[in-house]
Amino acid sequence: MKTLTFIKKKRLREEREVPFGGGNPMRKMEKGARHRNNTEKNHPGGSESEASPESGSGGGGVALKKEIGLVSACGIIVGNIIGSGIFVSPKGVLENAGSVGLALIVWIVTGLITAVGALCYAELGVTIPKSGGDYSYVKDIFGGLAGFLRLWIAVLVIYPTNQAVIALTFSNYVLQPLFPTCFPPESGLRLLAAICLLLLTWVNCASVRWATRVQDIFTAGKLLALALIIIMGVVQICKGEYFWLEPKNAFENFQEPDIGLIALAFLQGSFAYGGWNFLNYVTEELVDPYKNLPRAIFISIPLVTFVYVFANVAYVTAMSPQELLASNAVAVTFGEKLLGVMAWIMPISVALSTFGGVNGSLFTSSRLFFAGAREGHLPSVLAMIHVKRCTPIPALLFTCISTLLMLVTSDMYTLINYVGFINYLFYGVTIAGQIVLRWKKPDIPRPIKINLLFPIIYLLFWAFLLIFSLWSEPVVCGIGLAIMLTGVPVYFLGVYWQHKPKCFNNFIESLTLVSQKMCVVVYPKMEAGLGKEEINGDTEEQRRPIYQPTASKDKDSEQPQP
Repeated sequence: MKTLTFIKKKRLREEREVPFGGGNPMRKMEKGARHRNNTEKNHPGGSESEASPESGSGGGGVALKKEIGLVSACGIIVGNIIGSGIFVSPKGVLENAGSVGLALIVWIVTGLITAVGALCYAELGVTIPKSGGDYSYVKDIFGGLAGFLRLWIAVLVIYPTNQAVIALTFSNYVLQPLFPTCFPPESGLRLLAAICLLLLTWVNCASVRWATRVQDIFTAGKLLALALIIIMGVVQICKGEYFWLEPKNAFENFQEPDIGLIALAFLQGSFAYGGWNFLNYVTEELVDPYKNLPRAIFISIPLVTFVYVFANVAYVTAMSPQELLASNAVAVTFGEKLLGVMAWIMPISVALSTFGGVNGSLFTSSRLFFAGAREGHLPSVLAMIHVKRCTPIPALLFTCISTLLMLVTSDMYTLINYVGFINYLFYGVTIAGQIVLRWKKPDIPRPIKINLLFPIIYLLFWAFLLIFSLWSEPVVCGIGLAIMLTGVPVYFLGVYWQHKPKCFNNFIESLTLVSQKMCVVVYPKMEAGLGKEEINGDTEEQRRPIYQPTASKDKDSEQPQP
C-alpha cells in the first residue's frame, strides 16, 4: 500500500508540471541536451558541448542575450506598426468613414484602443515574463491546445504571408523607377523580394545587435519621411490650404452614412495599427523588461497615433478626398504635388520603410517559433541558438524558408484575408486571459497592475468589430476558422500523443542532431529569460503555467493511506 501511495504521489507531481495533456517539453529539452552532450562526447570535434546548459555550473552555457534596450524596443514597435500602409493606402479608413472628419476620429479612437490593448499586454508581459507574446500567454492561461492553435495559424499563414507581401512591396518600389511606363515583371519582383529576405535573415542570424541596429536605422528613416510629410502639411495650413479641415467641410459626407461602413472603417484602422504587440515576442531579450517593456509601449503607441493622424491631416491639405481615394500610392502623389524635383524621396521612403518592416517581422516571428519549440509545440531544433552568436538560427531559417515558399504561391492575398479575422480573434482571447488570470491567480506578482476597466473596454470594442466581421463576411471568417481548426489533429498527433513509434523518434533525433551540427546550435540555458536576476520564489511563480487540468483530477490521491 505504501508503495502504491508513493507511485501515485510521484505521478501527481509529474502531472502538475504538465501545462497540457502530454509530456513535459521542458524536461524533454533537458533530456535532449543530455543526449546531445553524450553524442558529442562520442563524436569528437563538437565544440558545442562546451557551451551546453549541461556543461556544469561554471557558467559555460549559452543563452539569448539581453541586447534590446529602450530605443531598440521602441524601434521594434514603431517599425512593425508603420509599414507601407500609411504611405501607400491610408484610404481604407477614409473610404468607409465617408468624410474627412470622421476618418480622423477613427484614426484617433483606434490609436487609443490600441494603447489600451498594449497596456493589457504590458501587464501580461511582466506577469508571465516569457518570450512568445500572446502565444505564451494563451498557452499558460487556457492550455496547450489553445496556445498551439495560435501558433499553428501564425506558422502556417500569418507571418509567412505578411513578410512575403511586405517584401514584394519593397521590391515593387525599388524596381518601379526602372519601369516608368509599365509594371515591373512579376518574376523580377519575387526575385528581389527573395534577395531581401535572404539578406535580412543573414543579418539576424549573424547578430542580435546588427538586427536591432538595422531596425533602429530604418525606423528612424521612416519617421523622418513621415515628419517631412507632416511638416509639408503644416506649411500648407500656414498658406491657408485647409479647406477639408474646416468643420463644415470635414464632416461633409461624400457617401451615404452607414453603420456597417463605419464599423469597417474602425476595422481598417485597427489593422493599420497591427504590430503593437510584437515587443512581447522578445521579452527575454529585453534589458530590464519590467521597466523597458511598459516604457517602450508608453512611448511608441502615442507616437504612432500622432504620426498617423497628422500624416492624414497633411494628405488632405494637398489632395481632395476624391483625389486621395483615386491614388494607388498616396505619399507618392503627395510628393509629386508638393516636392517637385524632390518627389523621388517618397518612393524611396516607402522602400526603406518596407525593408525595415521585413527585418522587424523576421526578428519577432522567429522568437515566436523559438518559444513554440521550447514548449514542445514545434520541432525541438527550433528552440536552439548558435553557440557563439546566441541567435536562434534554426527558427530564423524556418521563418525565411516558409516566407520564400509563400513567394512562389499566387494565393497570398487571399490567405491574408482569411486569417486576418483569426489574428484579431486571438488579441481578444489573450486580453480575456488577463481577466481569467486575475481571477485564478490573484496573488501572483504583478510589477504592473492596470485597472480591470482597461481590458473590459478593449474587449467591448473587440467584440463589436468581431461580430461585425462575422456578419459582413461570414464565408471568409468561416474559412479562416476552418484553417485554424486544421491544427487540432496536428496537436493531438504531434504534441499530445507521447508514445510515438520508436523508428519515428529515432528519425527525429537523427534529424535534430544533423541540424545541430549544420547550424552549430545548442539548447539555451533554462534561466535565459531571467538575465542576471536571481531565480526567486516570485519569479518561479510567474513562470509556472496557470493552466493545470490534471492537478485536481487525482487530488484525493495525495491523502496518506492508513
